[in-house]
Amino acid sequence: MPTARILIFALLPLFAGCQLFSVYQAEPSARPQQRLQGELHLEQSQLLLRPCGEQRQLAVVNDGSSDLTREAGALLADGNERLFVDLLGTLEASRQEGLDGEVHPSLVYRLQGEGPGCNEPGFERLLLRAGGHEPDWTLGVGEPGLVLLRPSQEPLALPYLEERLPEGRLNISSEANGQRLELWLAPQRCVDEMTGTVQHLSAELRLNGEVQRGCASFGGARSR
Repeated sequence: MPTARILIFALLPLFAGCQLFSVYQAEPSARPQQRLQGELHLEQSQLLLRPCGEQRQLAVVNDGSSDLTREAGALLADGNERLFVDLLGTLEASRQEGLDGEVHPSLVYRLQGEGPGCNEPGFERLLLRAGGHEPDWTLGVGEPGLVLLRPSQEPLALPYLEERLPEGRLNISSEANGQRLELWLAPQRCVDEMTGTVQHLSAELRLNGEVQRGCASFGGARSR
């Protein structure tokens, strides 16, 4: 829902005056890693990554830390010539002539064959995005507040409280303007059955007692 996502970023600045509480502590990494977004494609049976806005070609090396190679292969076999990926990984010098390096993914935030990619508006300001179907819903979270979009309903914009829970789980909650909203997130591979998009978080939205399930991933403003 590209239009819905653009609307999220247009509404978030309305909450610049809201107070935001966050319980969050980054975990140190044993190896230096880099966040990369870019285009994936196959060339002579080799999965290659071209980072957004660059001409570099990086070989994607599957060392067992992620399922990127298998999942990308499935999406490419489904008729997608090129994919968009958002990942965390380590970069090393290339062992193959003609390439600019290789990336060893440790975490795939999002892998998709359709939808916004490198040119997604406002992605760098987004902390988190979640969404689901039946009925459709999209929730965007930024530092000023959150916005929930649903078909045939006015956007619901609220301040929020975030709590970091054991085992990498997160809870985002809001109780304002007569609305009670909770978003529960767990670090679990999640596939959108309508689009095939793979994300790294499962999501459960509870709004005034009604429960909707979906998938979620971090935006460009957050890696952990």
